[in-house]
Amino acid sequence: MRRKKLLIIIMILSLLLSSCSIKHNSGYTKYSYEFLGTFDTIVQIVGYARSSDEFETMAEICQKRFEELDKLFDIYNDYYGINNIKTINDNAGIKPVEVKQEIIDLLTFSKEWYSKTNGKCNVALGSVLSIWHDYRERGINDPEAAEIPPYDLLKEAAKYTDINKVIIDDENNTVYLEDKNLRLDVGAVAKGFATEIAAKELIEKGYTSFIISSGGNVRTVGKPLDGSRKKWGIGIQNPDGNLNDPNDPSLDVLYINDKSLVTSGDYQRFYEVDGKRYHHLIDPATLMPAEYYRAVSVMTEDSAVADFMSTTMFLTPYEEGLKLAESLGVDVIWIMKDGTIKATENAMKVMKNLGKATNNDD
Repeated sequence: MRRKKLLIIIMILSLLLSSCSIKHNSGYTKYSYEFLGTFDTIVQIVGYARSSDEFETMAEICQKRFEELDKLFDIYNDYYGINNIKTINDNAGIKPVEVKQEIIDLLTFSKEWYSKTNGKCNVALGSVLSIWHDYRERGINDPEAAEIPPYDLLKEAAKYTDINKVIIDDENNTVYLEDKNLRLDVGAVAKGFATEIAAKELIEKGYTSFIISSGGNVRTVGKPLDGSRKKWGIGIQNPDGNLNDPNDPSLDVLYINDKSLVTSGDYQRFYEVDGKRYHHLIDPATLMPAEYYRAVSVMTEDSAVADFMSTTMFLTPYEEGLKLAESLGVDVIWIMKDGTIKATENAMKVMKNLGKATNNDD
């Protein structure tokens, strides 16, 4: 699925597809585990446990859940015995599709937050996003022949993006796209939604100190149990830095507990046409990549909300976005085109550089 790539880095040891542990005097050991194969990214789990068996069980639960949700939210692939988002798209204008509760919840959430905000993040924009995806893939594979989609093609596709034509039947657990040309694309929210599901299920099973980072959708739970700090440190990627170097300095560090931090930016998924970069975050008003910022990070408790709002805020001018953030009670960090950083008051308070916060602040 098309999803935002790694835009946030965790300020912890970087490990490659393996597990590791660090013993502390507190009686807890910090373990880390990573796996590939879901949501087109690396998922990393970091947590404190009293034994390797305890952490291994937690990691296995998390990985299995991500694998299940990745298949359900996939818009490209079919899976035997599973009705997923692709199945819904394939049956647009034909018939309702019975799906699992997780898909009902994802689409209900997306419609509710679409109505709460300014409509910039629309999971029914798939007809437009698929065009950009195809042109981007061709441009990456053959840079000399790269071109942007014709505006008339985009404008025609935009006729089939009415989210009100996504019909959810809670009683029968079905989803029906009334318009045969409408297509769902849940890439702006699926990874955060999956991260939140996994985090809550682990909490329900009694795990109290961990981080899940699904390609940069970071969800922190509890506090570190090493006895030396009170907060997790989450770094914000420098858009001009080396994205492949885990030791590349962050722009800033946020010290947080029981929060999610998700970033949308212009520097991961893009291609170039005549020397100009075109990224994957498309404004439904202009049908073109938004050009307000380099990146926007959203901090709030729920990872699904943070994921949805990071896209919304990236596609929204600053003054309008600030008012929207204040009305919804989410905190935002904007990295402007000139590299300057702006942040809401609560976000600034937990930032190491901008707000002079430390990992021992209450």
